[in-house]
Amino acid sequence: MSRRVLITGGAGFIGSHTCLVLLEQGHELVVLDNFDNSSPEALRRVQELAGSTQLTLVEGDVRDASAVDKAFGSGGAVDGVIHFAGLKAVGESVGNPLLYWDVNVNGSRVLAAAMERHGCRTLVFSSTSTAYGEPETFPLREDMPTAPVHPYAQTKVAVEQMLAALCRSGPWRVASLRYFNPVGAHPSGQIGEDPMGIPNNLFPFITQVAAGRREQLRIFGQDYPTPDGTGIRDYLHVMDLAEAHGKALEHLLQQPTPYSLTLNIGTGRGLSVLEVVQGFEAATGLTIPYEVVERRPGDVPRLEACPQTAQIVLGWSARRTLEEMCRDGWAWQQANPSGYRGPT
Repeated sequence: MSRRVLITGGAGFIGSHTCLVLLEQGHELVVLDNFDNSSPEALRRVQELAGSTQLTLVEGDVRDASAVDKAFGSGGAVDGVIHFAGLKAVGESVGNPLLYWDVNVNGSRVLAAAMERHGCRTLVFSSTSTAYGEPETFPLREDMPTAPVHPYAQTKVAVEQMLAALCRSGPWRVASLRYFNPVGAHPSGQIGEDPMGIPNNLFPFITQVAAGRREQLRIFGQDYPTPDGTGIRDYLHVMDLAEAHGKALEHLLQQPTPYSLTLNIGTGRGLSVLEVVQGFEAATGLTIPYEVVERRPGDVPRLEACPQTAQIVLGWSARRTLEEMCRDGWAWQQANPSGYRGPT
C-alpha cells in the first residue's frame, strides 16, 4: 500500500538510503532538510536509482515551525514521519552541548508540535545505541536501563522520553530505533556517507585513507578492556538499517493507538576497530596505514546489540556481511572521491 511519508534529514547518510528503499516500495515522500551536513545531489541520485520522482523537497530547518508546516502542507495528508534530522558527533556534543540540545531536542519538539497540528501522530525516531552508556553486560537488550554519558546520547534519550510521554497522553504511535553503527553504501556506489571535514566515524575515515584523501587512519585509543585494545562496535550495513525503517513504519501504521516501541537495530556481533580495518583490507586488497592516538571524549569500550526483538516484532534482521559493507563503501568512495561535491 502506497503511503505519503515525511522524512526529516532525508538527504543525509541513513536518510538517503531509507528514501531509496521507500521509493522503491512505491511510497510518496516529502523530505525536509537544511543540508547542514548533506547535499541535494543525494536526493537527485536517489530518485534516479529508484526510477521515481515521487519525492518533494522542502529546504528548511526542523527547528523552524514554518518550514515544518510547509513540508506538511506540500501535498496530501502525511501518513507517517521518519525523523532523522539532528546532530550526531559525540566529541562535538561534549564541546558544544547547547547546540545539541537545541537541534536534537528542540527540533524534535517543534516537529512533534507540527505533527499534532496536522493530525499525523505516527513517528519513527532515529535514536542511538549510546543511550545505554557504559554497560558491563552484553549483548544489550531494550529493557536495560539507559545511562547516557555524553550530550549527544542524552539528547536522544530525552527525545525518547518526550515521545513516550506523548504516547501516554494521546493517540500516538512511536518507534524509537536505537541504531548501532551503520556503514557501507548502496551497492551502486551512487549514494553513500559524505561527511563534511574530517570524518567522526571510523568507516568513512578508512575509505578516505584508502582513496588517498587522508594520509593515515587515526585509531582513538588502544587501551580499552577489549581483546585487541581497540573499541568494539556493532557495525551494520546501511541498507539493512534503511530496510528496518520501512518495516518499522509499516508496523506502526498497523497498530492501534497509543503504541510505543523501542528496538535495537544491529547485527548482534561486535567488531573491533582493528577487525574492521583488517576486513576492509581483505575485501579490497588495499593496505590501510594507521596511528593510535588518545581516546576521544565520550567514547565507550564496547557496544553490541541483542537484535532479537526487531526480528520478532518486525521480521527484520541484518543480512549483509562485513565484506559487503567494505566492498559497497569502497565502491562509493572510488566513484565519488570528493563525495557529492565533486565530479564523479
